[in-house]
Amino acid sequence: MRCPYCQHFESKVIDTSHDSHGGIRRRRECLQCKQRFSSYERPILSTPLLIKQDGTREEFDREKLTRGIRISCAKRKVSASDIERLVGQVESELQKMGKAEVSSRAVGDLVTAGLKEIDQVAYIRYATVYLRLNDLLSIREEIDRLLEPDNNKKN
Repeated sequence: MRCPYCQHFESKVIDTSHDSHGGIRRRRECLQCKQRFSSYERPILSTPLLIKQDGTREEFDREKLTRGIRISCAKRKVSASDIERLVGQVESELQKMGKAEVSSRAVGDLVTAGLKEIDQVAYIRYATVYLRLNDLLSIREEIDRLLEPDNNKKN
């Protein structure tokens, strides 16, 4: 593992922890400059191609998904770890499907379900684009659905 500070190739592992998705977080110390840094390892499993609404196919892009969720969560009390956990859950669900191709709609459905649990304002922001809520009435209807007694959870 190359040190991000001095680019030296040798480091020692100080601590190792595992997450629920099979990833490994390692705390390291560079043997040359003594700076500490973290690395994250996760198994490389194939994810299906996403079939976009226009019929084109696209590789699943974890970074693109993370960016989209971060934009929805901007200036909200949503931690980076919550966002990473949601992205990991979406990726894991896609891998569990075991299909070569999946509709991009499946990704959007997984994200909206996760955001609805994490932060309802972030959910509305994401849903405005994903569900194409193009006017105030459609946004209000979605908010009203969230405020129904069955869906009323504190966030």
